[in-house]
Amino acid sequence: MTVASPSSSSPSALAGVRVVEMGQLIAGPFAGKTLGEFGAEVVKIEPPGAGDPLRAWRLIKDGTSVWWQVQSRNKRSVALDLRQSEAQDIARRLIADADVLIENFRPGTLEAWGLAPEELHRANPGLIVLRISGYGQTGPYRDLPGFGVIGEAMGGLRHLTAEPGRVPVRVGVSIGDTLAALHGVIGVLAALHHRTANGGQGQVIDVALHEAVFNVMESLVPEYSAFGAVREPAGSALPGIAPSNAYRCADGWVLVAGNGDSIFRRLMDAIGRSDLGADPALAGNAGRVARVEEIDAAIGAWTAARGVAEVLDVLGAARVPAGRIYTARDIHEDPHYRARGMLLQQETRDGYTVEVPGICPKLSATPGTVRSSAPRLGDDTDAVLAEAGLTAQQIALLRGKGVIA
Repeated sequence: MTVASPSSSSPSALAGVRVVEMGQLIAGPFAGKTLGEFGAEVVKIEPPGAGDPLRAWRLIKDGTSVWWQVQSRNKRSVALDLRQSEAQDIARRLIADADVLIENFRPGTLEAWGLAPEELHRANPGLIVLRISGYGQTGPYRDLPGFGVIGEAMGGLRHLTAEPGRVPVRVGVSIGDTLAALHGVIGVLAALHHRTANGGQGQVIDVALHEAVFNVMESLVPEYSAFGAVREPAGSALPGIAPSNAYRCADGWVLVAGNGDSIFRRLMDAIGRSDLGADPALAGNAGRVARVEEIDAAIGAWTAARGVAEVLDVLGAARVPAGRIYTARDIHEDPHYRARGMLLQQETRDGYTVEVPGICPKLSATPGTVRSSAPRLGDDTDAVLAEAGLTAQQIALLRGKGVIA
C-alpha cells in the first residue's frame, strides 16, 4: 500500500479505462505505469516463473528490483504463459473487455499467438492497441531486434552526446524507451478522444523507438536539408545558441543559460564584464555565437574563482538561469522536490518502505495518484480471472497445467 500520495482522494482522469499490458522491461510498461497513475485499471500479463525481467534488473532488495516498485505501481499482475493456447484464450477474454492493449514485443509476436489486432477488433471494435517496437510494424527493418539504445543511435541522439572527437556516450537512463512510451501514451489519449467522438471506433498505434527519439531532434534534419549541415557533438554546449554551457567552479560545476538577449546583458554585468554586455555586436544570438569562445572564457574565468553556491547566489539575484548538476543525494535533500510532491514514501508488498518519484505532469482537477504498490508475480491472477468469469475449478485446472501461476 501507499504510505504517502498527496492526491489519493482526488478524482482520476482515466477512471473506468481498462488496460491490458503485455509488454515487458521498459517501453510498454512505462506507458502502462503512466496511464495507471492517472486512474486507468492496468492488468499486467507476465510469464510464470521469473515474470517481467525488470523484476531482476539493477539493485535488488528482498529479491526484487527497487526499480520494479516504480515501474509497476498501480498494476495488477496475472501470471499467464502466452505460449499456450489456453493462455491465449484467456488473453482474448481479458482484451475483449479492455479499452487499451499495450505490447512491446517484436512485430509478428501477437499474430503468432492468434492475437492480431484485426482479430481482436472483431470481438472488441473499440479496442486501442499500442504497439511499441524497435523499428515499427512496417518497413524493411521491422523484423530486426531493437532496444532503446539502438533507437537512440538511429534516431540521431547518440551521435550528439559526446565531446568532439571522443566516443559517443550513452545518456545515463533508458531515454529511448521512455520517449517511445510517452509518445505511446499521447497516442492512446488521442485515440480515446477519437473513439468517444466517433462512435466507439478503436485503432492501432504504431510507435517505433527510433522515431520517438527522432521526433525530439529539433532542427537536425532541416539544417541538413537547407544547408547540408551535419550537426556534430558539442559536449556540454548547445550549438548555435550562446552562451549556454557547463562551467567549472572551485568546487564543482554549474550550468548557465544566458542566451536570451536581456539575460546576456544581466549575466555580463553580474560577472563584471559589462563591456561584453554593452557590445552591440553581442546584442543578438548570431553575434554571440560568432564569439562564443570569448564569452565562454569570460564566464569560465569568473566561475573558476568561486564556489557553486556563490555562483548560484549571484546569478539568481541577477535573474540568470543557472543550476548545479544534481546527484541522487542532491535530489533526496532538495526542498523543492519535496514541496512539489516529487518524492513519495511507498510501502512495498515485501514490507519495507522506499522513496520513489512522484507523479508528473500535475493536473489541477484530476491529479495522478499512487493507489497501490507494485505487485508480486501473479498476485492478482485468481481475482482477475474470476472477474473474467472463470470458476475456481477452472482456475485450479489451468494452474495444474502450468497455464497460469
